[in-house]
Amino acid sequence: MTVEIVESQSIDVDTGALGSFAQETLEREGVDPEARLTLTFVTMQEITELNEAHMGKAGPTDVLSFPIEDAAPGAPPHADPGGPPLDLGDVVISGDIVAEHAREFGVAFEDELYLMVCHGVLHILGWDHQTEQEAHRMEDREAKHLATVGRTRR
Repeated sequence: MTVEIVESQSIDVDTGALGSFAQETLEREGVDPEARLTLTFVTMQEITELNEAHMGKAGPTDVLSFPIEDAAPGAPPHADPGGPPLDLGDVVISGDIVAEHAREFGVAFEDELYLMVCHGVLHILGWDHQTEQEAHRMEDREAKHLATVGRTRR
């Protein structure tokens, strides 16, 4: 499994540890071991532009996921036999917004950052929170993954 890290923000984060967490989350979800994911850390301005261009929403957000493959909760995508490695897509996170949300919710920045990595990865794998039931299922899944690295979900 390959998690490529791209960073264009000024907030200092341990991208190695976050990349490892993303990789371990993908492994626990049963993703093909040859799969690839890009984890990108951007400025508030960059995520605002992406949010407006791709989601049609004004203003910044903390995390955006851009899946390439079709997936559903508990049914991750798999590469075709003999085909190229699976490219799962991109998770984009704004450390600036994560820091704001951590202060707002009264949680540690690192806990909120790990939550956003997990949240973005789960979106890549087809998890969503459009309904109350979906939200509870996704939150439970996030809590399970975060617990593996001693983090809690707010």
